[in-house]
Amino acid sequence: MKAFIAAAAAALFVVGTGPVHAAKKPQPTPTLYQGKPNEDAAKALLEVALVQSGKNGSWERIGAGRVYYLGGFKAEGQAVFDAILAGEHEDSDVYRIARVYAEAGEWARAKPLFDKFLAGNRDDAKALAEVGAHYLMQGDRATAERMFEQAFKLSDDDPWVTENVAGAYLGVKPQE
Repeated sequence: MKAFIAAAAAALFVVGTGPVHAAKKPQPTPTLYQGKPNEDAAKALLEVALVQSGKNGSWERIGAGRVYYLGGFKAEGQAVFDAILAGEHEDSDVYRIARVYAEAGEWARAKPLFDKFLAGNRDDAKALAEVGAHYLMQGDRATAERMFEQAFKLSDDDPWVTENVAGAYLGVKPQE
């Protein structure tokens, strides 16, 4: 799917700007979005964004996948996530994808990715507070409070940690 999206974006680019500029990365132009239905405009722009991201832009590709996924094109977003996770990737990629699932209200998908990230990053106070907040909002207060305790042991003077924990008790989702 990733190859198809990249090929489609490249073809769109060549057709839209001519072969003289084919070596350059595509850029968004008004022809991609002006006068088009919202979904078509978004898809055309996301195809360009994926090509702009290149092979090594996992955070950027996750960003495009997030827009696909949350924008109603789950299969396209999932294809982006699957391609990233199937290859060599950073722990932070797992974390960012888990955040998308959490934002989509899909705790069953987010939880194992969050847990995987935390297993390798036990000293990340912000992540412990954020993931703990998600646990609390899912009704698992005991696990959440263990994570909060660990987060505060690691960093008792970080307002972001404290704010995420406080927010969780009020049902406020953690801020990225």
